[in-house]
Amino acid sequence: MSWLEQPHSRRKALRTASGLVVGAALPGTAAAQAAAHTAAPDSSAAASYTNPVLWQDFADIDIIRVGNAYYYSASTMHYSPGAPILRSYDLVNWEFAGHSVPVLDFGSKYDLNGARGYVRGIWASSLAYRPSNRTFYWLGQIDFARTYIYTATAVEGPWSRLTTIGTAYYDAGLLVDTDDTLYVAYGNTTISVAQLSADGRTQVRAQQVFTTPSSVGTLEGSRFYRINGNHYIFLTRPANGQYILKSTSGPFGPYTMRQVLLDLRGPVAGGGVPHQGGLVQTPGGAWYYLAFVDAYPGGRIPVLAPVTWTSDGWPVVQLVDGAWGASYPGPVVPAPPRQVTPMTGVDTFDGTALKPKWEWNHNPDNSRWTVGNGLTLRTATVTDDLYWARNTLTHRIQGPTSTATIQLDHSAMRDGDRAGLALLRDSSAWIGVRRDGGATRVVMVNGLTMDSSWNTTGTGTEVASAGVSGTRVWLRANADIRPGAARPGTFSYSTDGTNFVRLGPAFTMGNSWQFFMGYRFALFNYATQALGGSVRVERFELSVP
Repeated sequence: MSWLEQPHSRRKALRTASGLVVGAALPGTAAAQAAAHTAAPDSSAAASYTNPVLWQDFADIDIIRVGNAYYYSASTMHYSPGAPILRSYDLVNWEFAGHSVPVLDFGSKYDLNGARGYVRGIWASSLAYRPSNRTFYWLGQIDFARTYIYTATAVEGPWSRLTTIGTAYYDAGLLVDTDDTLYVAYGNTTISVAQLSADGRTQVRAQQVFTTPSSVGTLEGSRFYRINGNHYIFLTRPANGQYILKSTSGPFGPYTMRQVLLDLRGPVAGGGVPHQGGLVQTPGGAWYYLAFVDAYPGGRIPVLAPVTWTSDGWPVVQLVDGAWGASYPGPVVPAPPRQVTPMTGVDTFDGTALKPKWEWNHNPDNSRWTVGNGLTLRTATVTDDLYWARNTLTHRIQGPTSTATIQLDHSAMRDGDRAGLALLRDSSAWIGVRRDGGATRVVMVNGLTMDSSWNTTGTGTEVASAGVSGTRVWLRANADIRPGAARPGTFSYSTDGTNFVRLGPAFTMGNSWQFFMGYRFALFNYATQALGGSVRVERFELSVP
């Protein structure tokens, strides 16, 4: 479908989801339902975990296991690099490993060059591993026009583009079958399967395999599996259901459908129904479902539940008091080789590259930033609109509440420059430094807004300010991203790094879903008069109470 048609169908489904029938029974016999409440074979002795397993914005989950490591890929829309990969050794504790798409080289709009790519780019995509050549594959369609495949021999990269395919495999799931053949399941409501050539570069066959009954509505978000000789296509009904198709006759079907969950009470207060994720098996044979829940203003966050299988080969989510559990016994897995890197903490921008937790708002101008002894941001755009400013660097917010603090050297700013720390989404606010007429002030600005087509409708209004001297200032943003309501973000500053002063009123972070991505912390520096100025972020800290 076209860009205009497809988001409308997805958004219509999301908009009407709240009117669907509540309390639909899970599939399977009574015996299967009871079996779903028993502990998975390899989990009874493990410590418990709580949901969400990670309170950050990682949506449209695909999850795989390679050896004793789990890898988790997610959507990033217009952020670059795209398609982050997380790694875990226990399904509960996760770290950043890399990105599958190094740069969004899909048109000038992703460079903020005459056009903008907000809420386009990397939608639901797929990650797979091919043992025969020890290679990871990422597959995703861009702009409903074509599909791209990237490969790497390690998730950290380097990743390179293998091919471009003329068919747009919407919300696709990539399967490396037991005979090493590559298949893709894809589509919205009408589900199809494509077979790729042995080298993965071209399509050799495609066939429609399923049409969603009108009584179900929209199904999308394909994940493709071969389990115990059967082929399965795991599908979401946005944003409140999960279904699965099963074929006993090969990847092209025919398929029969069963409901996995619908309107199931989720484990995050104020959050939505768990859906659109993937199935994964531990080395010991236990199965888990990693899904996400809508949890705006923070985005869509992952939750984990054990899965059992009926005797006739259908998955059943293990429930707690009729709901997706707030906690479960942890998976029993081999001892991890090391502890994963925490998702919070301090970054002094050492080394020669940004750490994979960082993503730019659209592609950066790589000639105007450096790392090593801090992050230097030279002005890359002359504008009065942060949404048009290149080289804005973003970091996900840690929920349910967290604080970002930066140490900023502003000595090389020029007149007209604006630099600071934002809470960035389609409605934004920031605290930062203004240099005008040789004078430096720290200011709080709100009222940065976009319309439903992601055009700027407000460039911001300064609502508070204070004079600062010297060359350094510490800027702080605190964000409450508990779902279910609009939440406050607050800003403060310090001239010594110890004593912080609140600046400006609380900013209201909206909890609408239409932008899809949640709020982020963002570091920026742009010019309103002329290029040439720069700032240096000497330290970034993400902390939780």
